[in-house]
Amino acid sequence: MKISGKRYLDYASFIKLTFGERVQKISLDIGFSCPNRDGSKGYGGCTYCNNDTFNPDYCEPTKSVKQQLEEGISRFSTKYKTQQYLAYFQAYTNTYSDFESLKKMYEEALSVPNVIGLVIGTRPDCISDEVIDYLSFLSKTYFISLEFGVESTSNKTLEKVNRCHSYDDSIATFNKCKNRGFHLGAHLIIGLPGETKENLLNHAIEISKLPIDTLKLHHLQIVKQSIMASQYKRNPEDFNLFTQESYIAFITKFVTLLRPDIVIERFISQAPIDLLIAPKWNGLKNFEMVAKIDKQLELENIWQGKNYTSYLKN
Repeated sequence: MKISGKRYLDYASFIKLTFGERVQKISLDIGFSCPNRDGSKGYGGCTYCNNDTFNPDYCEPTKSVKQQLEEGISRFSTKYKTQQYLAYFQAYTNTYSDFESLKKMYEEALSVPNVIGLVIGTRPDCISDEVIDYLSFLSKTYFISLEFGVESTSNKTLEKVNRCHSYDDSIATFNKCKNRGFHLGAHLIIGLPGETKENLLNHAIEISKLPIDTLKLHHLQIVKQSIMASQYKRNPEDFNLFTQESYIAFITKFVTLLRPDIVIERFISQAPIDLLIAPKWNGLKNFEMVAKIDKQLELENIWQGKNYTSYLKN
C-alpha cells in the first residue's frame, strides 16, 4: 500500500487503492446525543468533549441528511475534481437511536447521487446486533465504515474522563463486527490525564490486537465549553500536554509498535482556534505536522511495525 513512499500506511493511499480515485467525506450532524449525556449511563458527556470542534458550518441538525450532503458536495465539487463521496455521520453517537430511524437516515444518505458509502462514528457500547446485521447487508453494495471511539485502552482513564464504557466493551464490539463486510476503525486520544508515556505506548500494543483496519489518533486538546476546560483552569498541573516537538518524538515511537497492516488515517486533530485553550502549536496545520512526522521517521530510519510483536491473547 505504500504507493506514497511513506513509512506507514496512509489513508489517502488506502482510498486511492480502494476506489481508484480521491473520494471525499461529507460530514453530517443528525442531532443525536450520547448515553453519557442523556442520563441512560451518565450526565455531562466526556470531560474533553465539545462537538462544535468537529462540525463544518453546513452541518446543522435542523437540515435534512440530504440537504447537508448536497451542500457539502456543492462546496467540495468546486474545490476538487472528486466525483464520489462518503456520507460521514460524525457528531456524537450515530447508532444511538431506534433501528427504523437509523435505517431511514442511512438510506436517505445513500440515495444522494455520487454517495457511494457511509462512514459512521459511534461508541462501542451503542450498536445493536440488528444494526450490525443491516450494515453488513448494505456492505454488499456500498462501502460501509464503522468508527468506534475507543479513546483509551485503560479502564481507569475511561472512568476518569466519564466515558461510561470500558475497554472490554471495545474488545467485545470489535470482535462482534469483524468479518461482517465493513471497514472497522478506532479512535484514540493521546495524552488523557493521568496516562504516562509507558501507558500511551501500550495503547499501540493493545489496539493492534483488535481487528481494526484504520486508526485515527489525535493529541489531547483542551477546548472551551468542556468539563475538562474547567478542570484545566483549576488544576493545570494534572495535565501533561504535548508540545509540537514532544508529540513528534512520541508518535514516531508509537508508530513502530503498531501492527503493520493498520491504516493510519490521522495523527492530530485541529480544534477551531476560537475554541482551543491549549496546547497552541502556533497555528501549525495538519499537513505541516504530518510532514514533520514523515521527516522524523526518515531521520531515525524507523517505520510502522518496526518494533511490532504479535501478542497472543491468553
